[in-house]
Order: sequence, then C-alpha cells, then structure tokens
Amino acid sequence: MRSPSSKALRWISQACYALLVVILGCFFAISCVALLEQAVRTLPNASWTNNWDAFSIGASYFLLLFLSIAFCIKRRIAVRRRLQRVSKACDGLSTSDVPRPVHEYISQEFARSCLVSFECQPRGILHPGLGRPGTEHSGIPFRRTLLDTIVDIDARAHLIIPSHPPLKPHARMLHHFRFILPLLPKDEDGLTDLHYYDSAVQLARTSHREPKENEFLIGLQAANEIRRILDECRIAMLEESRIQLDTCSA
Repeated sequence: MRSPSSKALRWISQACYALLVVILGCFFAISCVALLEQAVRTLPNASWTNNWDAFSIGASYFLLLFLSIAFCIKRRIAVRRRLQRVSKACDGLSTSDVPRPVHEYISQEFARSCLVSFECQPRGILHPGLGRPGTEHSGIPFRRTLLDTIVDIDARAHLIIPSHPPLKPHARMLHHFRFILPLLPKDEDGLTDLHYYDSAVQLARTSHREPKENEFLIGLQAANEIRRILDECRIAMLEESRIQLDTCSA
C-alpha cells in the first residue's frame, strides 16, 4: 500500500486544524448566545436595558476571545523567532546547544552508527569475475575489461600499419595482430606478450567460468605492454618523419 506524500499529510493536518477551529468557534458562539438569552429571560421585564448579567456575560466572552487571539499571535511570533535563530548551515552540536544528556545520547548514537557501518563493510569477499574489495582492481569486471582492450589495441595498430586488417568478432588475437608480432620482444620461453594476451582473451571469450584474478592480471599486463610498445613505435615514426621533413626542407 502506497503511503501518502508529505504534501498530502500537511494538507490533511491543516484541514483538520481548520475544522477544529470552526467547531470550537461554533460552540463558543452557541454558548454565548444561549447564556445571553437566558440572562434576558430571567429579568422581569425581559429587556436588555440595565441588564448587568448580559453585560458581564458579553464582557467575559469578549475578554476570552481577545485573550485567545492574543495568545495565538504571541505563540506564532515566538515560534517564528525561534525558527529564524536556527542556523541554515550544517554546524555540529556542542554541549552548550542542547542539554548534556541529549548531547551524550546523540554522540553515542552517532558512534554506534559509525561502528555498525564499519562492521557491515565487506571483507575478504571474492565474487567470481570481479576484483576483490580493497585492491587496485576492486569492483572491475575481468571479462569485460579484457575484451574492451581489443578495440584500443586495434586502433593503435592501425596508426602504425594503415593496411592492418579490420577487426573481426571472433578472430584470434595471434592471427589478427600477426603484423605487429615482430615488434614484440620474446621471453626465455620464446613467447611474446601477444601470446599471453591471446590466451587471456580466448579464456574470457569462450570459458563458461569467469576469469580468475591472476589470469586477468596476466592478460591486462600483456595488453598494457603491447600498447606501450605500439605507442613507442608511433612516437619513433613521427620523429623519423619530422627528421625527414627537416632534411628535405634543408
């Protein structure tokens, strides 16, 4: 069941207050008229002339009405002044702002809330395919991050080799980036970063399970190394082109 909004609740509260004021005013007027009528009927001549009872009743009701209105106005002005003294900025409460028991209770509740929030933080939780909380790769999806590096490396490869073949959805990385393979150094096993990157991408593409953190780190490190080498080649090509232009202009 949908609860009413704050605006509807405020309107209902104001309507109930106005209805209560109207009902009290009706009872006030009815009682005043009834007492005045009784004061007139009790006199022998049934007249308003020299009717001190009617005068005292009317004066009492008038004084009651005046005092009630004055009390309401005074209360409204006092509330408005108190609200105007409330600071609009978010200031911390000190012991001089509220009574000491209230300040201690607020401090205890704040400390308790902080402890509960701290204890509720996840620790040592490992979700398959996501980085562990508190690590450098916290919350990073391994599969999506590895696959996103393909487009970036392909764009860098096209800057160096304009005739580089277009990217196909299911092409092996070893086959697609075969033209940049001579640029990559080999390790003691005779493998380049492209071989490790191809294995990580194939695992992210075809495996039913999510990549593990060590597999993701191997693939990401290989991708970063490939991008670094391609950037260095790009800078070297630009520098060589600049030297050739300077030589031709000279």
